[in-house]
Amino acid sequence: MTKRITPANPVYDDYDTDSEESHDPQFESLVRQMLERIGESPEREGLKRTPLRVAKAMDFLTSGYRTTVEDIVRNAIFSEDCEEMVLVKDIEFYSLCEHHMLPFFGRAHVAYLPRGKVIGLSKIARIVDVFARRLQVQERLTNQIADAMMDILGPHGVGVVMEASHFCMMMRGVEKQSSSTVSSAMRGTFKTDARTRSELMELMRR
Repeated sequence: MTKRITPANPVYDDYDTDSEESHDPQFESLVRQMLERIGESPEREGLKRTPLRVAKAMDFLTSGYRTTVEDIVRNAIFSEDCEEMVLVKDIEFYSLCEHHMLPFFGRAHVAYLPRGKVIGLSKIARIVDVFARRLQVQERLTNQIADAMMDILGPHGVGVVMEASHFCMMMRGVEKQSSSTVSSAMRGTFKTDARTRSELMELMRR
């Protein structure tokens, strides 16, 4: 009898899984069809459990659809008499381009100017992941992070800068392996005050 692992309790270290295990039968069937379509045999030794592994991997890589910012933040917002800039730099992120479903990855820099509230620093990285683990375009991803920070904190301003490399440009198409894309989203004081924006850029360069 086929065993089912529910997405609510996924297992992603899948090389030692039971040969009878199934994670998402419908998705696994689609992967088998894809393997046949490209000329491979799903019954070849190295590919027998590939549909299972792909189903698990996609479940993880798109987990942002099943997670909200509220789920992540919970009680990690604190009252604090602080209005100086807070910047978390070099947050690694990995996402999937919605046009080709190929990875893009890089670093996010997220800053905010508190208005009587601060947030646990690790939560900022988790907010990035909530939106990164969906099919995305970098421009939307950058704006979603900025808007979420504004919504949950009500700060004077938020600034988000993202730098990423896109496999859809590196592996196919123009095949430019050294290219990178930078996007930014400025809210509140970061958008209206050039000095604040310049301070952010200076801190990012350090």
